[in-house]
Amino acid sequence: MKNQESWRPSKYVFERGLLKGSRDKNEVGIPSRLITDLVAAMYGARLPLYARGRLLDLGCGKVPLFVAYQKLVAETVCVDWGNSMHQNKFLDLEWDLTVKLPYDDASFDTIILSDVLEHIPTPELLCHEMTRLLRPGGHVLLNVPFYYWLHETPHDFYRYTEFALRRFMNLAGLELIELRSVGGAPEVVADIIAKCLFRVPRLGAWLAALMQATAAAVLRLQVGKRVSEATRDGFPFGYFLVARRPIAVAVDSLERSRQETNRD
Repeated sequence: MKNQESWRPSKYVFERGLLKGSRDKNEVGIPSRLITDLVAAMYGARLPLYARGRLLDLGCGKVPLFVAYQKLVAETVCVDWGNSMHQNKFLDLEWDLTVKLPYDDASFDTIILSDVLEHIPTPELLCHEMTRLLRPGGHVLLNVPFYYWLHETPHDFYRYTEFALRRFMNLAGLELIELRSVGGAPEVVADIIAKCLFRVPRLGAWLAALMQATAAAVLRLQVGKRVSEATRDGFPFGYFLVARRPIAVAVDSLERSRQETNRD
């Protein structure tokens, strides 16, 4: 990672030992605090289990998850494309993520793809590329939004169901370790209301913050947890998954899968 000495926490921070979203409105918009906290909790719990060795952070932006994995890995390689809205001073490589990356096969132990796949017009090809780049036994950790507003337009192309994500992993020859819905109907409703309130003149920021804080408080109650859990399969806020490249994966089978994807 270039300029590592000047890196500072951005989107995610540690507070009382837990990873959460920053409350700096320049890093995380006030109406997006809830989803950021939910995603942070997923990475905070799973990076210690899976992040190791040489890590590739694809679509890294300001490398917000570095705060969570920097002590777990031996090396971080940061790649992002030129049309990203984020700062790119930490990039090792500026690259189009829809084409083959200039790295050797099996050269990474861990790949992070956070809030990126929805911005890729050819998701199957990127999933195949991640398989190629992973060493056998290496892991991909990724998250995507589902019931979420358009962002980074016009480079916001898709919203994926769990079935699409399962298909991507299967076609790429990756073994799905975990696939979880992030949040449910209460989180979705709170997010929509907060984003609408934010547009209210003068009071918008205050009202959005109040909505987010109220929703978070309700979700800590037993009733809030139950409603969220009961609705997350049908009204997922987003998804988080961990997948692994099998120890023995045949390169020729991956190539056949790529060809089938291209024909589709």
